[in-house]
Amino acid sequence: MTVSEEEVRSGSPVTAPQPDRIFTIPNLISFLRLLGVPLFLWLVLGPRADGYALVVLMASGVSDYLDGKIARMFGMTSRLGELLDPLADRLYIASTLIALTVRGIVPLWLLIVLVSRDAVLALCLPILHRHGYGPLPVHFLGKAATFNLLYAFPFLLFSVGHGTVSTITRPLGWAFALWGTGMYWWAGALYIAQVRQLVVADSAGGLE
Repeated sequence: MTVSEEEVRSGSPVTAPQPDRIFTIPNLISFLRLLGVPLFLWLVLGPRADGYALVVLMASGVSDYLDGKIARMFGMTSRLGELLDPLADRLYIASTLIALTVRGIVPLWLLIVLVSRDAVLALCLPILHRHGYGPLPVHFLGKAATFNLLYAFPFLLFSVGHGTVSTITRPLGWAFALWGTGMYWWAGALYIAQVRQLVVADSAGGLE
């Protein structure tokens, strides 16, 4: 996927520049999503109230859909919203992975594989900044990967135990987790390719 310099600088297509608005309904929803992260961690690791923790995860998924829908429908898109949305997604993925790893529900290697992907992409930010760009727009494949991972975690949480529900949800959870992990790294590879294209284009422009 090729991203033009104008698209990268604004964080969105040239035809739809994003204003720097803060107080919008979608941004409020995103802030509430962020507040749900420590609540989820406390529910899973403290009283181990898995049922309530699942409610928080489901509410996060619904709010993730709503904030984008409202922003597009009522023209409330903003640069802050574009930053908050992926930030909330990454925090939910990281916090859920950490909690499930501490509980022994998922193995340590899955945590390492997913966190290392974000660590690799974080190394791209100084490069983009040096060339005058901000973070690149979220690729649709990255959103699909996040969707799969956020579906995987509730199933994996349900898989604790040895009953019928656990037997049914365990393979579903791992199917979503493995497919989401693959797409998560694929989206990361596309992101790195976009960064490389911009750096090469800038270098070529500087030589002219």
